[in-house]
Amino acid sequence: MAGTLEGKVALVSGAGKNIGRTTALRLARDGADIIVNGRSDRDSIEAVAEEIRALGRRAVALLGDVSDEKQVFAMAEEGVAAMGGLDIVVSNAGLRRQTPFVDMDFAEWREILSVALDGAFLLCKATVPHLIVRGGGSIVGLSGVSTHVATPNRCHVSASKSGLEGLMRALAIELAPHGIRCNCVAPGAIDTVRGATAGAMPSNLTDGGIPLGRKGKMDEIADTIRFLAGPEGGYITGQTIHANGGVFLT
Repeated sequence: MAGTLEGKVALVSGAGKNIGRTTALRLARDGADIIVNGRSDRDSIEAVAEEIRALGRRAVALLGDVSDEKQVFAMAEEGVAAMGGLDIVVSNAGLRRQTPFVDMDFAEWREILSVALDGAFLLCKATVPHLIVRGGGSIVGLSGVSTHVATPNRCHVSASKSGLEGLMRALAIELAPHGIRCNCVAPGAIDTVRGATAGAMPSNLTDGGIPLGRKGKMDEIADTIRFLAGPEGGYITGQTIHANGGVFLT
């Protein structure tokens, strides 16, 4: 697939580390120029942008909280102005918490949904007009296996990802006349650097509970996103592609 994204511009949210960073670099290696978005860590997204430039591609690092409407629209406009257009949107930003339902307050519930679900809505609102101008494009949302296997202490995460998948299915139909494809990738347990607030890996997602017997690699998720984003996935829309080592079977 090398080189098949030449002339394309991709925006990747939450791209300062882990799957977001790996995806941004994967798309760049195949020819795309990248808008690297992060919420607050400018050093991280600038470092990713530098890695992309070292590959010979253009990159711009832009801060913007995807749960803030004004910041999202400003970030999208600045990125498109810098790059001259937009073809691919990867809605990767998300938060993870582990809190029993009986201990969860509404503020925490809203915090989680505001990023993975509201953030995806706002990102699509801000970018879809630019995809239409280009004659089409691809949107990929990062879901997760938790919403499919009922992981305990994550009802807010599960609800946000279920909503994200529903949003992508609905947009797949609504935006198809514009040549815009909308899909989700649902990773299982992936070998990433977990944030302090994410808690320990749920027991049903540890190596012993995965049929393939190991965690996934970030490159494996980035490759799946890359497939959906590019012309090779041109007849796929409205789908959730599971990459979880067999934890959940469709």
